Order: sequence, then C-alpha cells, then structure tokens
Amino acid sequence: MSLKPRRIDFEKIWNDLKTTIMEVITLGSVQRDVWSSRFVDIYSICVAHPEPLADKLYTETKAFLENHVKDLLKTRVLSSGSNDNSDQPYALLHRYFTTWTEYSKGVEYLNHLFLYLNQQHIKKQKLSEVEVVYGCINHDAQEQLEIGELGLDIWRQQMIENLGELLVYQLLDGIKNDRVNSSQHSDMISVIKGTIQSFVCVEEYKKKGSLQLYQHMFEAPMLKDSGEFYKLEASKLLEVCTVSNYMEEVIKKLDEENKRALKYLHNSSLTKLRKECEQRMITDHLEYLYSECNEMVSLEKRKDLKNLYTILKPIPNALKSLVQSFLEHISSDGIRMISTLKGEMIHVQFVEGMLQVHEKYEEIIADTFNSDPVFLSALDKACSGVINSHAYEKQPGKSAELIAKYCDSLLKKSRTTESEIETKLAKSITIFKYIEDKDVYQKFYSRMLAKRLIHEQSQSMDAEEMMINKLKQACGYEFTNKLHRMFTDISVSGDLNVKFNHFLKQENKDTGINLSIKILQAGAWPLGAMQVAVGFAIPQEFERPIRLFERFYHINFSGRKLTWLHHLCHGELKISFVNRNYIVTMQTYQMAILLLFETTDSLSFKEIEDSMQLNHDMFKRHLISIIESKILLADSEVLGAQSQITLNKNYVNRRTKFKITTALQKETPQEIENTLNSVDEDRKMYLQATIVRIMKSRKVLKHNALIQEILTQSKAGFAPNIGMIKKCIESLIDKQYIERTPNSGDEYSYVA
Repeated sequence: MSLKPRRIDFEKIWNDLKTTIMEVITLGSVQRDVWSSRFVDIYSICVAHPEPLADKLYTETKAFLENHVKDLLKTRVLSSGSNDNSDQPYALLHRYFTTWTEYSKGVEYLNHLFLYLNQQHIKKQKLSEVEVVYGCINHDAQEQLEIGELGLDIWRQQMIENLGELLVYQLLDGIKNDRVNSSQHSDMISVIKGTIQSFVCVEEYKKKGSLQLYQHMFEAPMLKDSGEFYKLEASKLLEVCTVSNYMEEVIKKLDEENKRALKYLHNSSLTKLRKECEQRMITDHLEYLYSECNEMVSLEKRKDLKNLYTILKPIPNALKSLVQSFLEHISSDGIRMISTLKGEMIHVQFVEGMLQVHEKYEEIIADTFNSDPVFLSALDKACSGVINSHAYEKQPGKSAELIAKYCDSLLKKSRTTESEIETKLAKSITIFKYIEDKDVYQKFYSRMLAKRLIHEQSQSMDAEEMMINKLKQACGYEFTNKLHRMFTDISVSGDLNVKFNHFLKQENKDTGINLSIKILQAGAWPLGAMQVAVGFAIPQEFERPIRLFERFYHINFSGRKLTWLHHLCHGELKISFVNRNYIVTMQTYQMAILLLFETTDSLSFKEIEDSMQLNHDMFKRHLISIIESKILLADSEVLGAQSQITLNKNYVNRRTKFKITTALQKETPQEIENTLNSVDEDRKMYLQATIVRIMKSRKVLKHNALIQEILTQSKAGFAPNIGMIKKCIESLIDKQYIERTPNSGDEYSYVA
C-alpha cells in the first residue's frame, strides 16, 4: 500500500467512510481491518492529488453529524413511542441523557478515527490561546473545529438549543424534588448530573467563555429558582421556630444544599448557590437573628452563639453586632470584677481576677467562635478598656501599680515554689501587655526590684532574670536597660566584697563586724530624693569599717565618689539579755539607737535624738518601731523631748531570730506620690524630646499633625494627655526650640 499522494474517487471513499462513521457514532461494531482501512482513506483524502480534499471531507462530516443529531432529536429524544421510560416522570430527561451518553462517547471515538485530519489539517489552522483570549477574533467563525469538538458543537446547536427550556424545567423540578424529599433514586441522580454536565462538555474545548452556555441556560434559572425556594422555606420556618431553632434549621439546610450542589453542579456554581441561599435565609432576616443576640451573649449560650457565628460569618459585616455585644459583655464582667476589690491584697485580686476574665473568654472564643481574630481583637479591646479605665480609683496608672505590686509579691521570699512563680509571672505578662501606662509600671517595678535586691528579699534570682527578659520581649531593650544594670551592680558587688576581704587580710586589718557592701550606680537605681541621709552621726562601731572600705575602694577606683545610703542599710544585731540571746535584723538607724543602750539602761528622747543627729520625723519613726517591738520601753504613749526610753531587760520572744524592718520597708503614700510625680516629669522630658525630634525632621508642621505624630510615637510607653502635650509645645516655644509660623495660628516651625 502506497502512502504517496494519488488521485482518488471521493464519492466512493466517502460512502464507505460514512458507513463506518455511523457505526462509530452509534457505538456499533467495527472490525479492526475496517478501522485501519478508514484511517488510510482519511489520509488519502487529505493528501489527494492534484488537490487535497480535507475541506470537503470536513464539510461532508459536518453535514452527516448535523443530520444524525437532528434524527436523534426527532426519533429518540422527542419520540415517546418506543417502549422506554416515556411513562415515568422526567421521561424527556431520561431519553436525552441516554442519547447524550451514547453520542458523546461515539464522538470521542470518532475524534480518534479522524486523527490525521485533526493533526495535519485542522490544528495547523487553529488560533493560539493568546489570540483567542486577547485578540478581537470570533472563535467560532474564524476556524474549523476538530471532529470531536465539531460533534459537540453540533449537539449544542441541534439538540440543546432546541430542547433547552424543557430540559432546564425538568432539571430544576428534579432538584426541587430532591430538596423536598431529601432523597433521590441513584438513576435519577445520574440523569440530572449527566444532563447538567452536558451543558458544560459541549463548550469545554473553548479557550474563552467555556461555561457561557451552562451559565446562561442552566445556572441563572437554577439560582433564581433556588432563591425563591429558600425564600419560601425561610418564611415557613419563621412562623414556627424560635431564633435558636431557626438557626439550627438554616445550618442544616445549607449543609444539605452544599452536599446537593456537590452532587449535581459544576464547581463554579457552588459559591454562587451558597450566596443565594444565605441571602434568602440569613441576610434578609438579620434583624430577626439579632433580636436575641444580647441575651445569647449575656447568658453565654454557647450552642446558640456558635450557630449564630456559623451563619453570620460568610455574610459581609454581619458579625459586627455580635462582636460589639460580646465586647460589651466582657467589659461589664471585667468592671464588675474590679468593683469588688477590697482589702490589702487588692493587687493579687486585680491581676488574678483579670486573668480569670481573660482566660474564660479566650476559652469561649476558641470553643464558640473558632478562635476568630475578630473576637480575639474584641477581647483585647475589652480587657484594655477595663484595665485602663481607672474604675478602681480615679488615679492614672493605678492598674500599672497593682500589676507591679503583684509581680513584687511573687518575687519576694515566700513558700511559693519556683515553678508556680514562673507560671504566674508568665500569666501576668498577659495583663501587662494591656497597660497603656507602661512607664508607670516601669517606675514601680524598678523601685520594688531595687528594694528586693538591696534587702535581699528575692525568692530566686533566676525568676527575677526571667521576668526582666519577658519584659524585654514585650517592650524592648530600653525598657529593661536599667533593670539589667541593677542586676550587674549586685553581681559586681559580690566580687568586690571578696576582694575587700582579701585586702583586709593583706593589710592585717579587722573591721570588728561582718561587712557586706553593695555599690550602686546612681543613674541605674531608682532611689529617689532620699538618696542621701542628712545629718546622721555614724556609730563608732561602724566608723572603722567604713573608712577601711573607702580606702580600699579609692585604691582600686580612683576618681569615683562614694555616697553612703545609710537609710537603705540593714544588719543583724546580737542582743544579750540575762535569760536569752536574740539575733535581730534591723535597719542602720534602729541599730544605732540600740547601740546607745550598750552602756546605759535609760536615755531621754532628746538625748537619743541629739546623739543620732537625724531628721526629727525619721528618727521618731525608727524609734517607735523599736518601742513597738518591746525591746525598748517609753514612759508615755505620746513621745516628747523629756520622754524616758529604757531598755526592756525582761524582754521575751519565742523566736530567737526575727526582723523589725518589715513595716519600715513598706511603700508609703508619699513614696507612691513621689513615684507618680517622677513619671510625670519623665513624660514631660520624653514629650519635649519627641517634639524636637519630629520638628527637626519635618521643619514645618500643622498642630493636629504634630499631635498625631506625638501620640503615635508615644503609644508604646504611655498614652499622653493632650493637655500635657500642649504645655510641652508652649515650653519649647518659650525655650526657642520651635516657633509659631507667621500668619498661621495652627502651624509650627523648627528653629535651627
């Protein structure tokens, strides 16, 4: 057999080819040798001499397929005379589906038979995808289709466009029947799905607009019909259901519809159908759903809230009311908790109460709202509002002070285990992050840390360091810089004491007492205005050790100045009575008072005060603390210059080792006020520096823009008061750092 081009008798070859095409398209039996011969016939037609007859073959094949589909429409699909399923519901749909199944498979086989025509003739004329998508070319008019595509296109023209409305009517009725009866015979499912799929298949070959027929002919009527169905369903449910039951029914029906859509429809329709159903059953009835929203939230009906969240989540902006109700509920719960605070342990009640509120609603959000960020944000906003509301006391920064005290109570020596301390400190950071006045917290925390380190009250240095690291993670290095320096000072002081003891051995000197010195950097420690005790006469017992240490220190660190902070010093004094010896921990001033009684049993108030050379109020405070401990006795309740103070020789205490420093180490209201005043001064300096920095970079800026910039840059540390910002601006104008721009009342210029 020669494959060279030759003259052929087209009509003769076509007659033979047409018989085989009929067998293929009707899924009949074709012998292998006949199939091979037809391949050769198609090749011969395409390369015929003197002129290829591929176009004629294409035209004849097209005409054959058109006639065949017309015949199928008339004799098989529209005809009800055969003994098929014409007497059952949806008979047309069944006949169409059966015919389509046979035809589509036959066209697929036919496409293989015409492989040479498709590859060598039709594909070479095809437009590229770029030309189709971006070019102004009519796809159908400008090119021939491959035989498989041609067969599908003919089916669209001759079958679907003639039967479209009837088919869609029965399809929609079949889907509606499925919705009503909640079950469908498996054969019927295949018929409906296959018929719908045929609308997609006939244009699937198109590079552009391949779903146009499906969307226009079936999807649009289906969405409209579905909308009407669920509108009616919603009306029926609203008449008999409570909000709770209605939500359950809606979720159930949406779930069923989603499964039904997956069963029948093209994937592109799933989202559209879901939106249509949600519009009819949810969006159109939002007011009804919101009617019990506040009650669900206030009573914390988790099941109802979960259902409400589930149905509102897909609707744009529909969750706003639920989120707002939830936020207000958390706020009221938090305020109610704060309003019950009382007693000396308010700081513990406050922090642990807020943690309970936070953990409770965080768990509710996880369980009910799938940890939705919108609700977590509402929780953050509510907690921040409660913590910064000054609901406990009309005093700025009170929450910051309470959280600092809570941390202090954990870090002080107690019976609490280290693991418990670490857990509670880690949780306290959750509340700390909500504080706006973080600078207030920093002031109080640093003062309390200083006391713990100086008086050696820390439960664990590891816990102290862990807490500082957590604060650094939350607020940055600058926030904890001084705290780290305080730690460094304590560590260096330990090494320094070792060197001092070595120095004493070398010099063969003896201090007479066990001395431990802490060297503190003035810029790192928040010791306030009480840093230098005025007019204290150092007892002789302390004079020699102090001078020896000063000598040692100046030898090793020339040029540095030492300032003794006697009010922060403490020590252990051994007191020997006739019956018993006691070791008492006390402050330096208390120790100095008791040392006066080493050579005498009685002194007047005036004599002791003159000997001490202390500030009157401070002296009286320390003397009273010793009298209250019963080591010294006073001859009158009200102390005066002539009051006699005597040593209690009959002093008895069950404990041989105890402290009388605790009351003196407590923070007084004056110290709290000084701390807050210090915060205000720091804020003024920070704001002035911020204003200068902003104006230096901007040169000229409007008042409101400057205020906004300041608020943005300050929010990490504190929320500045607008009045304070204005005063800082006026102060900088007076100092000639900035000036008001001429001819403008609300604009400032930087003065270079």
